[in-house]
Amino acid sequence: MDRARRIAGHGLIVAFLTVLTQVGGVAWLLSLGFPRRWLGFPLAYAVLFGVAHAAAPALGRQAVPCFGEPLRMQSVVYCLTLRNFVTPEMAQVARTAAEAVAQDYPGTVTLALDGSFPFLDGMPLLPHLSHDDGQKLDFAFFYAENGTYAPGVTRSPFGYWAFELDNETDCPPVWLTTRWNMTWAQGLWPDRPLEPQRTAALVRALVADPRVGKVFLEPPLARQLGLEDAKLRFQGCRAARHDDHIHAQL
Repeated sequence: MDRARRIAGHGLIVAFLTVLTQVGGVAWLLSLGFPRRWLGFPLAYAVLFGVAHAAAPALGRQAVPCFGEPLRMQSVVYCLTLRNFVTPEMAQVARTAAEAVAQDYPGTVTLALDGSFPFLDGMPLLPHLSHDDGQKLDFAFFYAENGTYAPGVTRSPFGYWAFELDNETDCPPVWLTTRWNMTWAQGLWPDRPLEPQRTAALVRALVADPRVGKVFLEPPLARQLGLEDAKLRFQGCRAARHDDHIHAQL
């Protein structure tokens, strides 16, 4: 019984780490051969982390930078968990859009959120429904403090789930949905207003790029920002709300 429980426990850990980082489950299995797992796991993960960065370009993926300007990941957590990989084309789209915003508004830093894992088309990047091929990338909104744009700042720690709309798009109750309102969390975020000029400029730069096929943003928020374009879509009632981030895809 104890052996069965240990196997089940390791299985759950492997599943969780695989869902979170793609290679974390393999790192955990490798660490089982180390006499000190607390040391074996980070060592195994570090090796696989390096392998992922070395091998991904040959498989058609590259990492969005973790540091620098005018484009970087919103948090180093996305980099450490290997969730910042996209196709070279999507990487160039993101860079071009960030440069366009920075040209119009000098000093602007565009923050990217979830992209995809480094390997295997078709493996979902949970909780997203479509981030499974490197052709999608989320972007954080821009925010202001004391009436002035705050570079590199978001409301929530990871850029998601700080919703801008009090009255969200009218959607009927549906089963098997990831359209979470996260009502319990809204009071945790600082009262930091959206910076509309830069947010709208980023959306315009994305939809103006011929390589971009769709951009998801909640319709009421798009109207508030004065945005209208055939590429600007509502993602549907079963997908996550998009009044906390921008989703772009090739």
